Amino acid sequence: MKRRIFLQGMSVVTALPALSFLLPAQLVAGDINPQTAIEPLNKPHEAWRGLVSPEAYRVLFEEHTEEPGSSELNHEHRAGTFICAACYLPLFESQYKYESGTGWPSFTQPIPGHMGTRRDFKLIFLRTEYHCIRCGGHQGHVFKDGPPPRGERWCNNGLALKFVLETDQLPAPRG
Repeated sequence: MKRRIFLQGMSVVTALPALSFLLPAQLVAGDINPQTAIEPLNKPHEAWRGLVSPEAYRVLFEEHTEEPGSSELNHEHRAGTFICAACYLPLFESQYKYESGTGWPSFTQPIPGHMGTRRDFKLIFLRTEYHCIRCGGHQGHVFKDGPPPRGERWCNNGLALKFVLETDQLPAPRG
C-alpha cells in the first residue's frame, strides 16, 4: 500500500467522530408520547451497586459487555416482558425477540419511549449505544442489520435484563 493512500485513509478514520456530530443525535427508539414519557431517576450510578450483582453493575453502569453466548436469556422464548435489571422498567416485549446468531439476546424493537441512545466510538467506528431511559443503565447497541420491517437489531447484554413471564405480574419499578 502506498504511504499517501494509507495517510488519506487514516485522515478519514480520524475525521469520522467529528463528522458524526453533524448527524442526528438520536436513533428512533420508538414513538415517544409526551403524556407517557418516563421520568428519569436522579440517582447516582454508585447507588445501584447493592441492588444488582457485581457483574450486572459492570454492564449497566460501567458499560462493560458480557461474553457472547453466556446469557440464559439467549434461550428464553416464552411469552413475557424483558425488564431493566436495575430499575425494572419494561424494555422489550418477547414477541420482538429473535435469534440473531450474535450470542446476545436480540430484539427488533424496544417498548416505545423506554430507551435513550447516544453515539459510541469505543471501537473507533460509530455505533449507537442504548440505555434504560429511567435509570441510565447501559443495555447494548442497536445496529441497522436486523430483519424486516424495521431492519434494526437491538443487541442486549443479558445481565442488563430480567425476564418476567406473561402470566406473572411485573414488579414495581424500583428507584
